[in-house]
Amino acid sequence: MSGRYIPIELKIKILKRANERCEYCQSWMRNAIHTFHIDHVIPLDKEGETEFENLALSCSGCNSAKSTKIAAKDPVSKDMVSLFHPRQQKWEDHFVWSEDFIEMIGLTAVGRATIIHLRLNRIGLKNMRRLTTLAGEHPPID
Repeated sequence: MSGRYIPIELKIKILKRANERCEYCQSWMRNAIHTFHIDHVIPLDKEGETEFENLALSCSGCNSAKSTKIAAKDPVSKDMVSLFHPRQQKWEDHFVWSEDFIEMIGLTAVGRATIIHLRLNRIGLKNMRRLTTLAGEHPPID
C-alpha cells in the first residue's frame, strides 16, 4: 500500500495495538482535547510506506513536533541519533517516568533526543499526567 490513505480496518488495528495511547508520550486518546493521528514512523518522503509496521498512533502534539523527522540531536552527546521507533524499539528501554510520574526521562541517546524533539514534557502533557495520576490512570500499565 502506498500514499497517505489508511483504510479504516488498518486504523482499528493500529488503535488496538497502541491500546489507544500515543506511542510516543503515552497519553490516552480518551483524555485528549485534540485529534490523534496515524504517524508514518519513517515518513513517505523518506521511503516509508503506508503499512502496519510503519504506522504508529500519535497525539496531535507529538505528531506535529515529529513531522517528517527521523533523527535529532542528543542533548548529552550532541550526536545526531534516530528518534524513537515504536515498531522496532521498546518504550521501556529508552524512557522511564520521573518519581512523581509527571515527566519522561530519557535512558538512552534515542530517549533523550526524542524527549527534546517531540517535546514529551510539554506543559499540557505534564498537566494531563498530574490529573490522570490523581485519577489512577497514569502511568499506563500494560
